Amino acid sequence: MNGRTAPAVLPPSLRARLGPIAVLAALVVVVLGVLYADDSKPGVVDARISAAVDGVGPPWRYVALAADFLGEPVGAATLVVATVTGCLLLRRPRAAVLTVAGVGMTVGAATLLKHLVGRTIHRGYLSYPSGHTAFVTALALVVALLATGRLGLGRTAGTLLVLAAALVAGAAMGWAQVALGAHYPTDVLGGWCTALAVVPTTALPVDRMVDRLVRRRADADRQERR
Repeated sequence: MNGRTAPAVLPPSLRARLGPIAVLAALVVVVLGVLYADDSKPGVVDARISAAVDGVGPPWRYVALAADFLGEPVGAATLVVATVTGCLLLRRPRAAVLTVAGVGMTVGAATLLKHLVGRTIHRGYLSYPSGHTAFVTALALVVALLATGRLGLGRTAGTLLVLAAALVAGAAMGWAQVALGAHYPTDVLGGWCTALAVVPTTALPVDRMVDRLVRRRADADRQERR
């Protein structure tokens, strides 16, 4: 394994852009968490959006249920395994590691925040941030980063691709969660921002860890040849 066979999962061209975005996303998560801590009611914006989206009937309800399934344990595990397999087939081990680490850290952060914030919906179910939205957005970010590296996109094009993938995935799952009445819209925003904050932050240590392993392997090979 060497630098050519294991390109960075977070392209250097994107680090300067995604870093500030991750910080801003983390601030949004914190601010919303403080605003809705120990709350059980929708905010003004929540109420307006939910009134327009909540309670959709067939066939859109079936679409929402299908999207929701992708965030449930079986659906989520299937997506993660498929993504890891694809990364390995494309010879992108770092992306495979980020899929597990980045998605796992995102879901873990969302779960921890639920208990810290204590916002509830429907008979006391913890709701902030939306774990389903965080999961799907995190997975979309990993795939977009992989595509950016494979296509050799520059800073602007790569950033736009990553943000567009996150927006589409987050909006789709967020709509499903609000339509099914499982989350408030601000829960969805919090979940989306959680993924934006965690995945780029996780990607950099993954690159450093793999670089360290590559150097150790190269040093060991040189020692053996001596």
